[in-house]
Amino acid sequence: MKNNTLIHLGLALLRIVPSAFMLTHGYPKLMNLINGNTEFANPFGIGQAPSLFLTVIAEVVCPLLIIIGFKTRWAAIPTAFTMFVAGFVIHGADPFGRKETALLYLTVFVVIMLLGPGKYSVDKK
Repeated sequence: MKNNTLIHLGLALLRIVPSAFMLTHGYPKLMNLINGNTEFANPFGIGQAPSLFLTVIAEVVCPLLIIIGFKTRWAAIPTAFTMFVAGFVIHGADPFGRKETALLYLTVFVVIMLLGPGKYSVDKK
């Protein structure tokens, strides 16, 4: 394989695997939203339901876009922001082990924002 091919394969794996894992966090929130259970953290005072709705977008809709590589850099922004909030606001006072997952996701989605989707994507960049 050419080095360029390996880079694009790596970008695809970086996009697809963490985004698929993120869906496991977002899907239960989506089900809560659909079922009318809007109890959720409200770190910015906009209300529990709007906070849950925005989190569902960041943890379900955006990862699906990232998986297929459509508007990848833009889609990574809400997910990275949500992980920033989870790591530094929601779990800010918690021990490192409690916020570690959010910080790892934050790092991955910031890297995706910086590097883009690669050629194995709808955007093909």
